[in-house]
Amino acid sequence: MQIEDTPSPNYDERKHPVTLLVLHYTGMESGEAALTRMRDPEAKVSAHYMVWEDGRIARLVPENLRAWHAGVSKWQGLEDLNSRSVGIEIVNGGHDYRASGGALPPYPGAQIAAVIALSREIMAHHAIPPTGLVGHSDIAPTRKIDPGEHFPWPRLAAAGLGLWPEPETGAACVWSGGDASRLNAHLAAIGYDTADIPAALRAFQRRWMPAAITGLADTETLRRLAQIAAAYSSASGASSSPQA
Repeated sequence: MQIEDTPSPNYDERKHPVTLLVLHYTGMESGEAALTRMRDPEAKVSAHYMVWEDGRIARLVPENLRAWHAGVSKWQGLEDLNSRSVGIEIVNGGHDYRASGGALPPYPGAQIAAVIALSREIMAHHAIPPTGLVGHSDIAPTRKIDPGEHFPWPRLAAAGLGLWPEPETGAACVWSGGDASRLNAHLAAIGYDTADIPAALRAFQRRWMPAAITGLADTETLRRLAQIAAAYSSASGASSSPQA
């Protein structure tokens, strides 16, 4: 895996160990524009890496330093996620620069292969658990929608990165949609900030139910929410279990 160093001045010192890998899309007209912005000291934004459409990788900030990519964010009750994470920007126009016909621009295969290879190395180096792979929209649900509902999370899970339980169909919903405390508990168990429930639900749906981003706690959302919360609980227990 070849990585080109393209240093950014936008960083400072970490205050916490790395426990998260945050994936973003650039959301700009081109990769060149995104790279220029992340290297501009006036912009005060950066990431550790940027992955081009053809799979080339640029390193802007060393992983031992705190890049400025997460912004105001929260996950599993923790803040200052810039100090707790490595950030990868993936070149993709996203919702502001759609493809012809209004479709969201695809993530090319070579690009996702590079994201997988880079993510695997980062997660192994920092011992980031599967539950620590997140999107920007997961950690900042009231502000951000990247890497978008078109990001191929199942492909990453198939490569051993993160989680993707296949949706259950036809099963009875195991708890009442009117039970707000359990709704909050399931979102919080995964890691979402529950200060704004509709925003948290939209972020959840964007990641786990990309065809139905409504912000509503309908039966299918409740079923999927219970499933993902259980998967996160199981994965968290496994990652904290002592090794033989």
